[in-house]
Amino acid sequence: MISVITPVYNGERFIEACIQAVIDQQCFNVEHIIVDGGSKDNTVSIIERYAQLHPHIRWISEPDRGQSDAMNKGIAMAKGKVLAILNVDDYYEPSVLNRVSAIFETLPEPSLLVGNCNVWDSSDRFRYVNKPKKIKFTDMLLGPDANPFPENPSAYFYHTSLHDAVGLYNVDDHYAMDLDFLLRAVQVARPIYMNETWGNFRQLENTKTSIAFQRGEVVSNTDRVIQTYHQQLPIPQRWLIVLRYKFYKAVEWPRFRYFLDDPKNLLLVLKNKLKRFSNQFAR
Repeated sequence: MISVITPVYNGERFIEACIQAVIDQQCFNVEHIIVDGGSKDNTVSIIERYAQLHPHIRWISEPDRGQSDAMNKGIAMAKGKVLAILNVDDYYEPSVLNRVSAIFETLPEPSLLVGNCNVWDSSDRFRYVNKPKKIKFTDMLLGPDANPFPENPSAYFYHTSLHDAVGLYNVDDHYAMDLDFLLRAVQVARPIYMNETWGNFRQLENTKTSIAFQRGEVVSNTDRVIQTYHQQLPIPQRWLIVLRYKFYKAVEWPRFRYFLDDPKNLLLVLKNKLKRFSNQFAR
């Protein structure tokens, strides 16, 4: 069984679509655990209505200490061997849960299974596909400028027993708890990347994450977590990792790699810059 956990607070805008997204998977080996933080809007009434019709939905509503605490409560309730976190404003691609269930039948325990994730803006315009191809511990310690991280939990799944080995989500971290968990997980679990698109992540305006990004807190929190794990390495390995980490940040490696992968991109940029310069000169 797959246990899908959805933390939510005042999520009436998305909760119905989230519940329906799991129903539409047509996976008969799933439970959907919804952990509400004591919403003041219509979230609870929507959950109640669906729970009466669909026995795979289990839910609680009570005050909590934030998203990490809500996820930890859901984990304590989970009956499935495989665990997934589905935030209220995210959703799966069709038939993903059945696909993942079949894959896990062949995997050693504990395993962490990661796919690709579509990223959308607040107007539901497609932005890009997150492809976290390198998810070993030392790969992730080089930072997202070197190797993209799994950007959203709608595109990764893992054995529930992994929490027995690495602990739960950090309730004192409200921004980088996913990254902190993944860095613990990949040291214990077998990390497996599949070049298949499984999840969808909406980068919405005025959310906790978008506000933090605008303030520059996402980058600082990412750096804080990664540097904490740098300190756990043996000194010679730490120096090598840290030097490479700083190099990738300094040279803005994702932009450099964009031109390296296809030199025509560089020619196009130079052509556009030359055109703008010519237009300014003509004035």
